[in-house]
Amino acid sequence: MTETLNGAVADAITMHNFSERILEQVIHFHVMKLSGGFFLWVGSSPVLSNLAVSMSSKYDSMPLSTLVMGDPSNTAPNSLAQRLAKKTKKQVYVSYSLPMTDPNFSLLVENRIKKELELHPEHF
Repeated sequence: MTETLNGAVADAITMHNFSERILEQVIHFHVMKLSGGFFLWVGSSPVLSNLAVSMSSKYDSMPLSTLVMGDPSNTAPNSLAQRLAKKTKKQVYVSYSLPMTDPNFSLLVENRIKKELELHPEHF
């Protein structure tokens, strides 16, 4: 969907939400599709505790990634943003507001995101 603003054509921001019960915990996912990228928030309660951004680089096969806000010892948002940027070839913003208690839990969350990417690529 595009819209015109002062004669310039711009892609509209679209939103997509989905939820999943993972290891007895309801996890919410919020995707905002942006022009050339997307913002993904993952959490169980409405908190924006961190924000990472990642994008491809012509100088390296691994996308560049940085933590914009949050605890630098929590590498989950950076890592997830980097993997999604590599997979989608887009600029990706990630807020991962879940406790890092179990590595298997994080893997299940990421697999659910990848499943949604495959089912609904138009939202990313």
